[in-house]
Amino acid sequence: MSASKGNILVTGGAGFIGSHVAQELLNIGYTVVILDDLSGGFKDNIPPKAEFVHGSITDAPLLSELFKKHQFDYVFHLAAYAAEGLSHFIKRFNYTNNVIGSVNLINESVKNNVKCFVFTSSIAVYGENQTPMKEDLVPSPEDSYGIAKFAVELELKASHKMFGLNYIIFRPHNVYGENQNIGDKYRNVIGIFMNNIMQNKPLVIFGDGEQTRAFSYISDVAPLIAKSIESPACYGETFNVGADQPYTVNQLAQTVNKVMKSKTKIRHVEERNEVKHAYADHSKVKKFFNPQQSVPLEEGVSSMASWAKKVGARKSSEFEAIEIHKLLPPSWIKSPSH
Repeated sequence: MSASKGNILVTGGAGFIGSHVAQELLNIGYTVVILDDLSGGFKDNIPPKAEFVHGSITDAPLLSELFKKHQFDYVFHLAAYAAEGLSHFIKRFNYTNNVIGSVNLINESVKNNVKCFVFTSSIAVYGENQTPMKEDLVPSPEDSYGIAKFAVELELKASHKMFGLNYIIFRPHNVYGENQNIGDKYRNVIGIFMNNIMQNKPLVIFGDGEQTRAFSYISDVAPLIAKSIESPACYGETFNVGADQPYTVNQLAQTVNKVMKSKTKIRHVEERNEVKHAYADHSKVKKFFNPQQSVPLEEGVSSMASWAKKVGARKSSEFEAIEIHKLLPPSWIKSPSH
């Protein structure tokens, strides 16, 4: 058995992108410890060869113990509650998990001389910016989730300047595929559509459905994130990562219906406060990584649909800790309503 290339902590490794990144790291020869509180992930997602620790990044003493025990060479931070629209209504929860939790990890990484901290930020940092969004645009996040992600990006830059902590920032967008939590009604529109089809529920679209996103299949994203630590030229850099081709949400609904051989009705509801057009330029990541051609939407959706049919419909869990009920979209109000 060949020696490990190094010890890696993957936060959020029971979640969607995290589980795929963890598997990629195992594939290329690293030892992986996964930390996840299972609030949005599943034990079934955890790669068999990874060590699993059930816990939260908000638990600073636990992190201190883990770093001392494992002497991590690298940290891949993918734990987050990633619901842009809902983040307006759960500000305290959002900042506790997505900022304070991240700072706990950065503290331990500095103290334990981690070689590189890989952070999955989000296209949400750009806000209503010019498209396609480029890394050199000045971020102008419009929701609490995007603000949190940008705060962590700035903290990583400050920690590098002060302490020499190397970092790589990825801004993925609208990623979908196997292992996604299709039972989460607040985020991940493709999973929501598939879940609704399997439950004979209509496909709910906020507004006119003409908002555009470039939906990105997981295999276009996870391998690049995992391999980045082996390219020192990437250290200190920020990359958009995902698919190039934008589609409207209406087109997406048609594609999911087609792939799942469904004629489920589409129901339009009142639009919510969200960025209308969000897709990114990927020339920088192509220059550094030379990735393969991205997976076409229908092909990726077909792969995910096959997996979704195997796992079956999942019940949407209500988010219990809504902090602001004013202007909360009606479909997000818990029944019976507050």
